[in-house]
Amino acid sequence: MLKVDTMSQPHDSLMEKIKGLRTQLTPKGKALAEYVLQNPQEAVFLRTRELAAVCGVSEATVVRFVDQLGYPGYRDFIRALRDLVDTGMTLIDRVRLAKVNGPESERLGRVIFDEINNLKKLFETLDYEAIQKAVDLLKTGRSIYVIGSRLSYTFAYYLGWSLTKIRPDIVVLKGSDSTTIDTLTLCREPVLVVIIATTRYPNELIRLAKVAKRNRHDLLLITDSPLCPIAQFADVTLIGACERFPIVGSPSNISCLINCLIFEMIHRNGEELQRHQEKLEKAFIENDILFNLEKS
Repeated sequence: MLKVDTMSQPHDSLMEKIKGLRTQLTPKGKALAEYVLQNPQEAVFLRTRELAAVCGVSEATVVRFVDQLGYPGYRDFIRALRDLVDTGMTLIDRVRLAKVNGPESERLGRVIFDEINNLKKLFETLDYEAIQKAVDLLKTGRSIYVIGSRLSYTFAYYLGWSLTKIRPDIVVLKGSDSTTIDTLTLCREPVLVVIIATTRYPNELIRLAKVAKRNRHDLLLITDSPLCPIAQFADVTLIGACERFPIVGSPSNISCLINCLIFEMIHRNGEELQRHQEKLEKAFIENDILFNLEKS
C-alpha cells in the first residue's frame, strides 16, 4: 500500500510541544510560551521583533524558542501556528480578520494578490513525489469514488467531471449523503476513494475516511492543511496550503492541484486516452449534447 507522509510532526502537536517545553525555558522564554498559548490568533500575525516586543523579550529569545520547538525558522513556526488557528476559527473570526473596508479597488486587488501569493507558495512547496504517487493511484484504480462535502463538494465535482474525460469508472459522491457509507461498504472489491477536505473539515468526511480504510480501500486525500484530521487515514496526501485565512474558502490552490493531476493523467494515458475521448465525442455528437456552431 502506498504511503506518503506529508504530515509534519511539529504541525501535529504545536501546543503540546509548547506546554511540554515550558519547564525547560528561562523566565523570558516562559513568558513567550504563555503568550502564544493564550493568544494564538494575535501571535500568528506578528513578526519576530513584534512578538519579542509584545512579550518583553529579545528577538534572540524568540529565535531560540522556535529552534527549541524544532522549526527550521520563524516562518515555519508561524505556518504551523497559522494552520492550527485556521482549524478553530469561526465565520465571525474570519470576517473580522478579512479587512473588507477600504476603497473597492484596494479590496479587489487584495483578493487577487492573495490568490497569486497562494499559488506562489504552492509552487514552492509542491510535493512532486506525492503528485506522482497520486497519479499512480488514479491511473491504476479499477473504480474511483470522489467525495466532497460542503465547499469541498465543488472541488470533488470538478475533479470527478475532469476524470470522466480521461478514464472510465468515475463516481462522484456527496459526503453529506449517508448512503455514501453504504456505497463504500458494499463494493465487491477495493476501490480508490478520493476525499477532498477543506477547513473546517466536516465530520462526515472523517467518518467516510474511516469507512474507506475499514473496507481496505486506497485513500487519496486532497486538502489545504497538514492538520487535516483525515490525513492520518490517507495513503497519499496532497496539500494546497492557503497563505491567508479565507472567509469561506480559497479555490486557487485546490483547483490548481486538481489541474496538476489531470495534466499528469493526460500525459500518461497516450492512445488509451484518445480511444476514451473519441468514444465520448461520438456520444456528444449523436445526442446533440454540446453547442455546435455549424448546426446553429
